[in-house]
Amino acid sequence: MYAIAINGSPRKGGNTEMLLQEVLSELDAGGWETELVKVGGTAIRGCIACQKCFENKDNECSVKTDNFNEIFAKLLRADAIIMGSPTYFAAVSADLKALIERAGYVAYANDHAFTGKIGAAVVAVRRGGATHAYDTINHMFQMSRMVLPGSTYWNIGIGLQKGDVAEDAEGLANMRHLGKSIDWLGKVMKPAIESYPRG
Repeated sequence: MYAIAINGSPRKGGNTEMLLQEVLSELDAGGWETELVKVGGTAIRGCIACQKCFENKDNECSVKTDNFNEIFAKLLRADAIIMGSPTYFAAVSADLKALIERAGYVAYANDHAFTGKIGAAVVAVRRGGATHAYDTINHMFQMSRMVLPGSTYWNIGIGLQKGDVAEDAEGLANMRHLGKSIDWLGKVMKPAIESYPRG
């Protein structure tokens, strides 16, 4: 099985990346193939509402000037999608929001292509606004007919400076439990995923 973690932070090696790596460590231990993809700081653009994805139905966005389609192909392949973001003004980063807009829409246009995939949100925060950022990611998952695993708390890690989340023992433990939940859920769901209702 394959899990992709999308890092919406522009900061290399920052708190969001650390949290995502903690989730992936459990999936690695469970025998999954994992990949971390950084979109933060890549200037990926938002949806332009051209509707071409509904006309073409080719699992691609008509905008070819960034690496969206390369990432979207990985999302289509994935059994589990974990999206992480820092909290910027009580919301996700602009680059992650752009990916969410386009990925959700292109998947919707192509027979609900994310149906039955596992989706999990991860958020790094200094103080407030994390729940709204967390909800923003989950809203796309939920409207995409994806399955959201539970954990021991909302998937949030506390920290301001790079590496601060290493001191958030509860947050890191929650990430590891999230990874275990995804591992268990994926192995339970895999045999039945082809029969997941569509249409």
